[in-house]
Amino acid sequence: MRPDRPIVARPVPGAERLAALSGIDPLYARLFAARGVTGPEQLDYALGHLAPVSRLDNIADAVELLLDKRDERITIIGDFDADGATSTALMLRCLGGFGFRDVGYLVPNRFDFGYGLSPEIVRVAAEAKPALIVTVDNGVSSIDGVAEARRLGIPVLVTDHHLPGPELPEAQVMLNPNLPGSRFPSRNLAGVGVAFYLMAALGRALEERGVAGAARLPARYLDLVALGTVADVVPLDHNNRILVQQGLMRIRAGETVPGIRALLEQSGRELRRAVSADLGFVVGPRINAAGRLEDISLGIECLLTDDAGLARHHAGVLDRINAERREIEAAMREQALSYVEGLAARHMPACVCIYDKSWHQGVVGLVAARVRERCHRPAIAFARERNGWLKGSARSIPGVHARDLLEAVHAADPEVMLKFGGHAMAAGLTIAEARFDDFTKLASESLSRLYPDADFSGAIVTDGPLPAGVLNLDTARALREAGPWGAGFPEPLWSGEFQVLEQRTVGEAHLKLRLRPAAGGDAVDAIAFNQAGPAFRGVVRLAFRLEVNEFRGLQKPELVVEQIAPLTAAGA
Repeated sequence: MRPDRPIVARPVPGAERLAALSGIDPLYARLFAARGVTGPEQLDYALGHLAPVSRLDNIADAVELLLDKRDERITIIGDFDADGATSTALMLRCLGGFGFRDVGYLVPNRFDFGYGLSPEIVRVAAEAKPALIVTVDNGVSSIDGVAEARRLGIPVLVTDHHLPGPELPEAQVMLNPNLPGSRFPSRNLAGVGVAFYLMAALGRALEERGVAGAARLPARYLDLVALGTVADVVPLDHNNRILVQQGLMRIRAGETVPGIRALLEQSGRELRRAVSADLGFVVGPRINAAGRLEDISLGIECLLTDDAGLARHHAGVLDRINAERREIEAAMREQALSYVEGLAARHMPACVCIYDKSWHQGVVGLVAARVRERCHRPAIAFARERNGWLKGSARSIPGVHARDLLEAVHAADPEVMLKFGGHAMAAGLTIAEARFDDFTKLASESLSRLYPDADFSGAIVTDGPLPAGVLNLDTARALREAGPWGAGFPEPLWSGEFQVLEQRTVGEAHLKLRLRPAAGGDAVDAIAFNQAGPAFRGVVRLAFRLEVNEFRGLQKPELVVEQIAPLTAAGA
């Protein structure tokens, strides 16, 4: 059965004022105002508009600590996702370029060590006798790991962006825009954004000490910053949009690391037309696949090499791993959605928790996202981490904070979770297998208590109708370039009524259509992924994106349909 989700228009406060202030087309003023833009300065993506480096709390201390260890061994401890991989690669490239003598990295394999700076990974790192451990994209919850490093006499510099818990590790220095009392104006930085700020501050300090060109070096790797920021799905506030747009500009100019070039070209993307969606849906998943199924070091090495041939080899390996990931995910998704259908026939809980002993722990986050999309409420998918323990990955909906929900579960029963952490929209946790039913009950009870007005309707929020006369290739191109689009600054989604001229099923489940606006105008092609079913007749109502379809060098506009629903019967 096709979904029937309500379609609502996004509120547009201050669109006329923004158009008057900025002189931009009212259509785009409407889009930007609906996304919180109040003045033209928020559409200026020059690097000079970044929040000042000096405003990130503790950054001067972090720089001094790095300078103090410049001639000694430094070990970077990363995370096993695209944000962690780009953060690690950025640090290694910059520190090497700054002349640091001995910098290495270590990323815990998720299957052997789990997430973050654990005591076990600290002991492995200690074998190389580092003078300093630097975490990237992790560390704010690593109480025991930092304590173990201190016991071994190794200072730790934590760079992270995850939300802190009630207790902080006793690191030498902590760099995190989400620390209590932080003065930094952009709390949405990804881990790679925090790493970039640190490298920018370090570069300036070195330039002041006579290292020519050091201040400009970090900006050479804004492509890595853009990739990690988009792939980690952090909200694209103005600061993050600057970082992403500047990175995209480097990619389009061909000034990108060979690994990103290879991953884009392998997927048939042209560098000169790269947009944020290419990073989020093409490059990011291939880097992530290495950490999900094997070892994220494969992705890091792809981003570190300057050898184009080796980069293409790494990209090929990552593509094969990603194909395997898709197969595993498809099987798990089918099981999960079958279970959800059974729940829908009985009673759908406020928070959907699912587990199968055969599931792959590296893929449960993707399955949780699919379940969330299907049932329009927070979902947590679990896999067996080790004997007696389950690893869970949560994905939430707007208005329900994932980490706060887990905090509430912990408050209700401090023994039900071994550990947890994360963001507003995604979080990770570990529970005892024997407590799965207890956790499931507590998660829904806590959600209903914390968020009694949570919206489970799955409403599709659109930008309203696309004005007559602009449903064309020029508009599709302009919308593509008007971003960067992403989390918190979503790509435009429109609603409208269309006459069905032709339709056919392509692949196994996709619907290909030829449509004409009901109010009149030129016909346009459309594709509705995974929405094949009974034929439509007459007029339909769509929620859709207007995109550029390119085939054999020919470009034309195409509607990518989020939802299609009948409006009238044929001949009515």
